[in-house]
Amino acid sequence: MNDILPNTTASWLVLESKLTDLMARYGYSQIRLPVVEKTELFQRAVGAATDIVEKEMYTFKDRNGDSLSLRPEGTAGCVRAAIENGLLHNQRQRLWYSGPMFRHERPQKGRYRQFHQLGVEAYGMAGPDIDAELIMLSARLWQELGIKGLELQINSLGSADARARYRGQLLQYWGEHKEQLDEDSLRRMEANPLRILDSKNPAMQDIIAQAPQLIDALDQESREHFAQFRAMLDSVGISYRVNPRLVRGLDYYNATVFEWVTDQLGAQGTVCAGGRYDGLVAQLGGRDTTAIGFAIGLERLLELLQLSANDKQASQLDVCLVMVGEAAQANGIVLAESIRSALPALRLQSLCGGGSFKSQMKRADKSGAHVALILADDEVKTATVGLKFLRDDQAQQRLEQTKVAQRLTEILAGHVNKA
Repeated sequence: MNDILPNTTASWLVLESKLTDLMARYGYSQIRLPVVEKTELFQRAVGAATDIVEKEMYTFKDRNGDSLSLRPEGTAGCVRAAIENGLLHNQRQRLWYSGPMFRHERPQKGRYRQFHQLGVEAYGMAGPDIDAELIMLSARLWQELGIKGLELQINSLGSADARARYRGQLLQYWGEHKEQLDEDSLRRMEANPLRILDSKNPAMQDIIAQAPQLIDALDQESREHFAQFRAMLDSVGISYRVNPRLVRGLDYYNATVFEWVTDQLGAQGTVCAGGRYDGLVAQLGGRDTTAIGFAIGLERLLELLQLSANDKQASQLDVCLVMVGEAAQANGIVLAESIRSALPALRLQSLCGGGSFKSQMKRADKSGAHVALILADDEVKTATVGLKFLRDDQAQQRLEQTKVAQRLTEILAGHVNKA
C-alpha cells in the first residue's frame, strides 16, 4: 500500500477530471460502490479457482462472524448494486466508477496492493456496437491524453457451449503434455483449463503456443458477432491484433475480450482490459442481462503520462501573498478573501505563519506560483500591494489594492494564451 503525496496529487486531479468529463460526454453515469463486500460475492463472480480469490484477496471475519473482503475488482460489486437497486429491469445502463482496489500481490513498479481503477460497465445491450463503443471511448482517452504506442489486442471466448467444447479439447491436450505443466497449471487443469493459456511462465510458452485455439471452436453466432465488432473498429480506423491466447484472468468473461497493452512499463504492460460477461448478472441472482465493461489501472496510466512527457498539469498555485509584519498579516487576510471573491477560480495561497521577507519570497518561488503579491508596512499605509513576477523577467509593480483582481486577470490570461 503506498501513499499518494502532494507532489503527485495534482496529476491525479487532472487525470480524474479528464476521465469524469469523458464519461459524461459518452453518456455514462457515475455509481459509487463500497470497498468491502461479502467474500461470497467474489467467489461466485470472479471464480473460486482464480488466483485473485485463492491467493490475493484481503479477507477477514467481522464481529458477527461473516466473511468479508476488500474488493479486488469492481465489476462484481457493480453488478450486485445494480441488481439490488433495480437498475437492470427493462433498462439499459451505462455506469462508471473509480476508486481503490486491493490485492495481496508482490509489490513492484506498476503493481501495488492498494491500486486505483476506473471501471466502465454497460448493461442490456447485446450487439457488437456497444463492444466497439467501449473500445472507441478508450481510444479517445489515449488520444486526448497524448499517449501513444498502446496496442489493442482482441479475442472472442464465444458462447458457453463453444467454451465447453473447447474445454474438452484443451483438457485432452494438457493431459498429453502433463509432464511439461507447472504446479499452477496442474492445479488449474480441472477447475479452469483455459486459465493455463494466461500463464506467464516463460518455460511454458512453447507448449501454450501449440495448444488448440478457441477461435477455431467458436459457434456461428459468436463468429458473426466478432466479425461485426472488428468491422466497426476498422470503420473508424482503430488498429488491433487478434490474440487467440487472450482469455483474461476472471471466470465471468465470454465473447469479446480485449486489452490495451504497452511495452513501456516492463512486466506490467496491461493498461486497460475488459470484455463481455453476459452470464454474470443471472449468476449473481438477477435476470438474464447482457453486459460488457473494462477497467483502467490509473497508476499505470499516470506512469505512461510521465514517460510521454504529457503530464502537463498546471502549477498548483497562481499567486502567493507575502505578508511581512503584524499589520500586513491583518490586512492581507482581508485582501486575500476579497481577491478570492472577485476571482473564484484563482489559486491563491497566503503565506501564513510569518517569517522574514527573504524567507517568504523563497517559499513563494518554490510554490510554483506565477506571481507574488507583497504586503509590508508601507503597502498597508498606502492601501497598495507590490506585484512581483516569479516566472517572467518583468519589472515589479505597485498597484492599488482595489485594482489587484483586474490586474491578476490580465496577467493570468496572458499565461493561458502562451500555454
